[in-house]
Amino acid sequence: MWKSLVLASSLSLPVSADPIDFATAKVFDLSHAYGPDTIFWPTSPIKFEHKELSYGETAGGYFYSAYSFCMPEHGGTHMDAPIHFYRGGDTVSDLALENLIMPAIVIDVRAQAEADRNFRLDVANIEAFEEVYGRIPSGSAVLLATGWDHFWPDVKAYMGDDSPGDASKLSFPSFGAEAISFLVKERGVKLIGIDTASIDYGKSKDFPVHQIVGRANIPALENLKSIDELPPKGATLIALPIKIKNGSGGPVRAVALVPGGAGK
Repeated sequence: MWKSLVLASSLSLPVSADPIDFATAKVFDLSHAYGPDTIFWPTSPIKFEHKELSYGETAGGYFYSAYSFCMPEHGGTHMDAPIHFYRGGDTVSDLALENLIMPAIVIDVRAQAEADRNFRLDVANIEAFEEVYGRIPSGSAVLLATGWDHFWPDVKAYMGDDSPGDASKLSFPSFGAEAISFLVKERGVKLIGIDTASIDYGKSKDFPVHQIVGRANIPALENLKSIDELPPKGATLIALPIKIKNGSGGPVRAVALVPGGAGK
């Protein structure tokens, strides 16, 4: 049985990856499970629906279970494809694998988010991170750890408001537009992700971060969990969304592999 995986062996990854030894690496699950309490955007017409089609013993004497499910593309831990906010962007089925598997940089802003639930990452925060951990490598994923996943699935605590069908009073931290422009243009990031409901902060009305990454053909992850347990650098992110043809996004099982079991 293989004990290590060289991620760069068959994929043209934007950043060279060291071999990962599964005998010592730690695997972090970054995805919430889907169920009745999964959080969706307040204006979503439906939520997660899971219906039993079959469950129990069959006439042939064996057990069999099967279900159907239905949900909007954007809810729970999911990926936004670039076309979500940019007409010419890739759909979720267009995304190349090398844009879904890459080294991860984790910027921890839990203290700032705790002090201000409308906090937005700015360029100064990025520069402060780089002073300690070095320049963010081109081709990386940048994940923003706000600690907000610990509110899940309490809708009011997580979103700032739980009024059905109303997204006008939401309040939660996220990326800022200037920071994202800097990461895209000056650092060449290939994916962003966050442990809140949106890559734009809750009070946003025009979603500039979505527009910036869409135009740059960069996918984004929302409603992640446990990214505050990852080291600032050294993890490899694997984020594989359901491959919906022409989809603007979809549910994703995101995991991180950390060599040597390192973490926080």
